[in-house]
Amino acid sequence: MEKKDRERIIELIHSEVKPALGCTEPGAVALAVAAAAEKLRETGVEPDRISVEVSPNIMKNGMGVGIPGTNAVGLKMATALSCVCGKSSYGLEVLKDVTPEAERRAEAMLDDVTVRLADNGILLYIRAICNGSSKKDGTEHESKAVIEYSHDSIVLIERDGEVLFATEDSSRTSTAKKEERPYTPDMKAIYEFATTAPFEDIRFILDAARMNKALADEGLKGNYGLKVGKMIAAGDNDTVYGDCILRHAMALTAAASDARMAGSKLPAMSNSGSGNQGITVTMPVVAVAESMDATDEQLARALIIAHLTAIHIKSYLGKLSALCGCVIASTGASCGIVYLRGGGLDQICHAVKNMIGNITGMVCDGAKTGCALKVAAGVASAMESAVLALDGICISSNDGIIEDDTEKCIANVGSIGSKGMQVTDRMILNIMENK
Repeated sequence: MEKKDRERIIELIHSEVKPALGCTEPGAVALAVAAAAEKLRETGVEPDRISVEVSPNIMKNGMGVGIPGTNAVGLKMATALSCVCGKSSYGLEVLKDVTPEAERRAEAMLDDVTVRLADNGILLYIRAICNGSSKKDGTEHESKAVIEYSHDSIVLIERDGEVLFATEDSSRTSTAKKEERPYTPDMKAIYEFATTAPFEDIRFILDAARMNKALADEGLKGNYGLKVGKMIAAGDNDTVYGDCILRHAMALTAAASDARMAGSKLPAMSNSGSGNQGITVTMPVVAVAESMDATDEQLARALIIAHLTAIHIKSYLGKLSALCGCVIASTGASCGIVYLRGGGLDQICHAVKNMIGNITGMVCDGAKTGCALKVAAGVASAMESAVLALDGICISSNDGIIEDDTEKCIANVGSIGSKGMQVTDRMILNIMENK
């Protein structure tokens, strides 16, 4: 592989694998609010009313998820907190300075916060508008920040009608261009890069292992959410799981999700804009690596395969869809496990097909504490698919959506999640809003 191709792939990983505090949907809303509020404060005006418009999937994933460092949930609280203590310079860790006092102040301003659906057809869209009155002369001032297409992609900032910042992609006329599938390497190129790139060039991916392992340890120690990971790891479950790698992998991954979904202030290393996806693609690989005393280099190459596979599959779906992200992430994890256990490209492709033939239909019904259960199910499927693949067993192209060409299989999943499940997505949100 040529140097320029390696550099392009490394740049892709850095753009899609990054730290995020809490669920990325409330985090993205908080980021937009912080950017707008900061611009209003530059005029000496304090925001006293905030309105936010979000696309349906942002609403779905932000309705019931915990806000880091608080006992609160939802987009209104994320909005108010960001106005009180958010810093846009932190990116998706925008709320890391939250305190009990900030939470009390945020609760007091909830009546001045509105969150509603945007109707513009953009799958990932957030517009935050902050209003306030000057103490000097009572004049009204307004600031606005818009995020489109990626959770941390601020494309427009305005104040009192003046454009302070705008990217080339902030216009609605560029929507078609932005929604084209972005570049990702195919499975063959992923394998070649992961197995031949100099270790020093990919060592950075070990940060994902360290960061998500810390979150898993936090989930195992605390009483977060449904305590799925903690219960799997508990000694009284020996009769169900036994002392095995599968149990360890499920416990670590679910515990990290437990903590993240229920308000832990530790960040997750995300993948494709999702913290849970970053956790699920990372922790099963880490668990297997620990069980076999793998070297840092072995773990790094496995994680590169896992993360790039998830990024590749996700590129067919878009940032948000009705398909649960753990399907994509656990497929990547399965590939990383196959590599760690001595498998090559053929076995890795077998694992992809086995996963696609197994849990493709799992729906996303919003970010919440129950995500840890789906994560655990994804890990179990990843381990099962890897074991079968290593033994040369692969679902036949006669079955369902499976094809001989792995890339066609991946494209099929993308079509199902991005197009075929659009009605499902709308129905899920409707049910959630009318409970």
